Amino acid sequence: MNLRELVSALDDFASLSLAESWDNVGLLVEPSPPHTVDTLFLTNDLTEEVMEEAVQKKADLILSYHPPVFTPLKRVTWKTWKERLVVRALEHRIGIYSPHTAYDAIPHGVNDWLAKGLGACTSVPLRPSTAPSCPAEGTHRVEFCTDNTEHLDTVLSKIKDIQEVSCLTTLPARVEGEEQTRVSLNCSQKALLKVVALLSQHSLYQRTEILLLQKPLLPHTGMGRLCTLSEPVSLLDITERIKSHLKLPHIRLAVGMGKTLESPVKKTALCAGSGSSVLKGMEADLYLTGEMSHHDVLDAVANGISVILCEHSNTERGFLTELRDMLAIHLQNKVNIIVSEKDRDPLQVA
Repeated sequence: MNLRELVSALDDFASLSLAESWDNVGLLVEPSPPHTVDTLFLTNDLTEEVMEEAVQKKADLILSYHPPVFTPLKRVTWKTWKERLVVRALEHRIGIYSPHTAYDAIPHGVNDWLAKGLGACTSVPLRPSTAPSCPAEGTHRVEFCTDNTEHLDTVLSKIKDIQEVSCLTTLPARVEGEEQTRVSLNCSQKALLKVVALLSQHSLYQRTEILLLQKPLLPHTGMGRLCTLSEPVSLLDITERIKSHLKLPHIRLAVGMGKTLESPVKKTALCAGSGSSVLKGMEADLYLTGEMSHHDVLDAVANGISVILCEHSNTERGFLTELRDMLAIHLQNKVNIIVSEKDRDPLQVA
């Protein structure tokens, strides 16, 4: 596939608009065109060892879940390992694409894969995603009524001259037994200030309603998951399920105040990677994530919530095999997709 076609298909698979605002997602390194992609190489972290593997396997595009270029590079030299990744990629005509938190949010993404380790359960996002735009034009709706037709014509004429005003309608209305005209319009935040000033000038503001047009929530989409198990199981059993799912010989466990390994777990709040900001304050029997700060763990335990930590990338990496299969279908088997064998969590038990 042509690189641009493939990037467009990847964006269709998971819209980058779902990524967090602080994230750096999308095509990060692009070889000079034309660039054809025969082999797509998947990794959780793009280290120098993984880059060498991608070169040896003749990858044309690396999909790195974590963006290897995150903070701005002021130069591209051989001095730092992240700069060397860019140099190596360009030397070998390998593109680099990162979806990161866009894959956290999608219904078939990282967090739903992590939730499979709990067993049979239902789940909802902890922080739901919203559609990229409002269902109608503008960010606000302004409505007001008046019985002064001549006065209204002047106001409407001036409103029509304001930029970023749309959906202007007038309808007959009966207010407290009197025949009046109801005016409705949509406008941007910037135009709202001008509309309000105009209505105040003509003594209409007291009879005005201003509604914020909310962006609709996207079903089953967003950060983290609150999972309700079909049947409660003991904390010990949940621990073993998670270790099995993540293929880990060990995890870290903090038992909530007043709880034991035999205490039942019905609700689990989870977030792949570093989940403190998403999990904090959520009501659950258990928090499941890769890493949390020491004090956030203490807060959870004090509130009777047990915490399981598996190390950051261990809660994400296993998703790559499912991703490979999903992308093969999505891309209609037009490219060869392989998963890195060198990619691994940097932490181990010594």
